[in-house]
Amino acid sequence: MKLLIIGAGYVGLVSGVCFSDFGHHVVCVDKDQSKIHQLNQGQIPIYEPGLADLLQKNVDAGRLSFTTELSLAMIDADAIFIAVGTPSRRGDGAADLTYVKNAAIEAASIAKKNTLFITKSTVPVGTNRELKRIIANAYPSLEFDIASNPEFLREGSAIEDFQKPDRIIVGVESEKAKKIISEIYRPLYLRDFPILFTSLESAETIKYASNAFLATKISFINEVAALCEKTGGDIKDVSKGMGLDGRIGSKFLHAGPGYGGSCFPKDTSALVETGKMFDVEMSITKSVINSNEATKIRMIDKITKLAGGDLSNKLITILGVTFKPNTDDMRDAPSLVIVPALIDLGAKIRIVDPQGYKEGRLLLKEAEWHDDIYAAAQDSNMVVILTEWNEFRALDLGKLARAMNVAAMADLRNIYTKEKVLSNGFISYDSIGR
Repeated sequence: MKLLIIGAGYVGLVSGVCFSDFGHHVVCVDKDQSKIHQLNQGQIPIYEPGLADLLQKNVDAGRLSFTTELSLAMIDADAIFIAVGTPSRRGDGAADLTYVKNAAIEAASIAKKNTLFITKSTVPVGTNRELKRIIANAYPSLEFDIASNPEFLREGSAIEDFQKPDRIIVGVESEKAKKIISEIYRPLYLRDFPILFTSLESAETIKYASNAFLATKISFINEVAALCEKTGGDIKDVSKGMGLDGRIGSKFLHAGPGYGGSCFPKDTSALVETGKMFDVEMSITKSVINSNEATKIRMIDKITKLAGGDLSNKLITILGVTFKPNTDDMRDAPSLVIVPALIDLGAKIRIVDPQGYKEGRLLLKEAEWHDDIYAAAQDSNMVVILTEWNEFRALDLGKLARAMNVAAMADLRNIYTKEKVLSNGFISYDSIGR
């Protein structure tokens, strides 16, 4: 089949590459000329393990191409995926649907045959119904269907998530649309990966509800971690004990400095705003948002306390600033709250992150950026682990301690144990929930 992907950002690019690897012919369209130029040169504008090689494989096979010309890309397309951004709208946190609506209208304006529009962008409930109305009003003679196919990709493991999904969610209104989408996903259907067909509204809600629930698990375990610190419990044991219950599961029960990234912050806010539109109080999700912000503040207090209550002129080495490992994504990362707060309290900051420097240098301009962990720690008063990159899991703790002026560690991802750190020359250590 020939598929058109509008939007060559994270979701659109990963989807386009993986669809082409299924054997479909895919054209990715984006108005960003520099991005398309990069992609046509085989360069990936984002960091995602394995994506560059898979992209090149399918470009070489003639199944994948990139352009800025929507009209050329639409020729003979069997389906059009809309995969543009839906950022949080300034002021109220609702999803900004400007790019989605513009993409749909522009595509509809040059559609020449029965067209299936498939929304892959994360959109609030009711959006696909509204898109259908907008297109029908603007082009009443156009025969088309609309479907909702939200993505569930984890940054850092997106290719595996696309090719081996827990489920594929599709909101449809016609048998024709269902048949086309079934054919698109046929390689997965043949391998017994579940495809759930629902209404448009159910598909939209599944996406937001899933992300809000996972964010709830993270905030919940972070609150329990705070309780463990007061009571003497060990959050790792508590998480393991909870996770062994099949009704709860072990995923997303790892205490840390709070959630971030491209999905959870904006999707929880958008769900709350959607609730307001329909006069439904999303009180649990609102509490999750507040809890997550409180967790970041608690991390600042923890670091300050470990430094003796005063950060003035203290040199702190931060290990990791992306919201999670295996990505260069800095969107709503806890570091964007924690690091500036430490600087405001008088600290001098050095940062090491394998990928975060790309965006981080612009977002955290007052910090020094280093490639070498031990050089960054030279004469510092504390090392703070904010992101659990593999590079930070097997540090030479003795060498690290000897390089520092004051060998203190705030392990905000619980990578190490207090016994191991202190036995290697550190004089103080703190973690989360232990």
